[in-house]
Formats: sequence, C-alpha cells, structure tokens
Amino acid sequence: MPMAKWICYAVGYVFIITGIVKLLFDDFQTNFNSLDLPFPETFLLIVAITEIVCGALIAGRFYVKEASLPLIIIMIAAILLTKLPFLTDQGFFQFLYAARLDIVMLVLLLLLWNHVRGQKFR
Repeated sequence: MPMAKWICYAVGYVFIITGIVKLLFDDFQTNFNSLDLPFPETFLLIVAITEIVCGALIAGRFYVKEASLPLIIIMIAAILLTKLPFLTDQGFFQFLYAARLDIVMLVLLLLLWNHVRGQKFR
C-alpha cells in the first residue's frame, strides 16, 4: 500500500478519535474554559466537529487539501494556546516534550496539504 494512504489513515484516525473524545469527556470543557476563549462550549463543539469531519475526509482521501487547512489552524492554535506556556514556565525541553504529537501532526498535515494533487489523494 502506498505511503500516502497510510499517512491519510493515521492522520484521519487521530483527528476522528480526538474529536469524539472532546465531545464525550468533560475534561476538555474544563481545558477550554481555562484558555479564556470566548464562548468556550461553542468553540469546543466547533473544534470537535471540525476534527471529526476533516479527519474522516482525510481518512477517506477525499478533499484532503481542503480538509487539511482547518486542522492545520487547529494544530497551530493548540500549540500556541496550550503548549507555548510550557516554554515560559518549564523550559524548552518540557515544551518540546508536551508539543511532540502536535508538532508531528502539524508536519503530516502540512505534508498532505502541500503534496495533494486533485480531489482524491492517491
């Protein structure tokens, strides 16, 4: 199986599961409330649904470029809002450790977004 399919399946899986967990567990509501975002409940719902829908599109290899962009924005926001404080509070290596999955997912999304040709990613 081509590597592109595996990348799509892995990225899609991570975002589908993450979106579902955000909808099912109250821990994420507490986390979003602590970020001082406007309308945290609505914001959480929008992020969760976006992750599920875009993750499913990427896993199905449909509209991969279009589905990657909202997830890239979510990953950048996640790094800035939730991981960047590690840099100032606990140091560089703690930041790198806390942001490891976010950085890997961001790189994979940028790879998908930059290398997609046509509507269906082969």
